[in-house]
Amino acid sequence: MSFDPSERGRPGIERLLEVMRRLRDPERGCPWDKEQSFATIAPYTIEEAYEVADAIGREAWDELEGELGDLLLQVVYHAQMAEEAGLFDFDAVAHGIADKMIRRHPHVFGEARIESAAAQRRAWEEVKATERAAKAADPSVLADLPLALPALVRAEKLQRRAARIGFDWSEPAPILAKIAEEIGEVRASLEAGEGRERLEEELGDLLFAVVNLARRLGVDAEEALRRANAKFERRFRAMETRARASGGDPAALGLEALDALWEAIKREEKG
Repeated sequence: MSFDPSERGRPGIERLLEVMRRLRDPERGCPWDKEQSFATIAPYTIEEAYEVADAIGREAWDELEGELGDLLLQVVYHAQMAEEAGLFDFDAVAHGIADKMIRRHPHVFGEARIESAAAQRRAWEEVKATERAAKAADPSVLADLPLALPALVRAEKLQRRAARIGFDWSEPAPILAKIAEEIGEVRASLEAGEGRERLEEELGDLLFAVVNLARRLGVDAEEALRRANAKFERRFRAMETRARASGGDPAALGLEALDALWEAIKREEKG
């Protein structure tokens, strides 16, 4: 039974579910919302997840509540469309994830004993592997890794899966050697004048090897690149500001002058 979602007397999730039902109402709903599908909403879902991560990375706690709300809306949106299609509803989604968490934490909801976070990670992966084996026809340890994951994230997950059967280096040294080898292959491709497709392949191999090094060193490659992006942006903006303060147009200074400003900013940051 519907109610007026503008009134705040109901639990928040009930209000939000009713808001989404109204937005998708075939007769009185929003024209834009009514025409959306799983495929058209999926990019927004990914974008909202990144905005949550961005707020956390910037420690913008005043923004996090709103970003989490935006992300929750995406779950509600997909669940509403699924309910309309007779697939499942939001309640099934909530019960499903609750069941999964209980199943994957027998040391909390059962009698199992796990003494450390490392042991928990191993147990978690074992349970996940059992679940995959039960529902998937594909016997590979690489089965069911979503193609839509960010490339750096998926590379790390592929490598972690491969490591389960021993396909992994135990030390950073051979990975560094592999990176050097891949750099050599990129250089050789450039010198040979090979086409874009071949060069893309060699650069992909190099990036994959760098992700492997990050994983071995316990560094999140996606987060490392995100921080590098932020550092570049901070320094670049500072460089632009200094160029303008001296009365010049950054675009007219030339690489040598810009690089001198860049290096000065780096030195100052490093103290």
